[in-house]
Amino acid sequence: MENKEMIFKSLRDKYNITVTKKELAQILSSSVSFIDKCIMKGENIPNYKKLGNSQNSKIIFNLADVVDYICNTTKVYHC
Repeated sequence: MENKEMIFKSLRDKYNITVTKKELAQILSSSVSFIDKCIMKGENIPNYKKLGNSQNSKIIFNLADVVDYICNTTKVYHC
């Protein structure tokens, strides 16, 4: 639990309580296109909220959900 709180505090110092796809990609050392792919597949992505009904509606991630995702995910490196 202590580790989770440290991660949250560290991210909270840099980001708002919600983060965009671009910010999530930065946090996860990934790309926005990878985040988009995970959203389309509905897997390997923190919980998110879509703001609107159109295809291009903004997507945000609650920082607490991002921290949960980080703490419960093992990074796999592909060769």
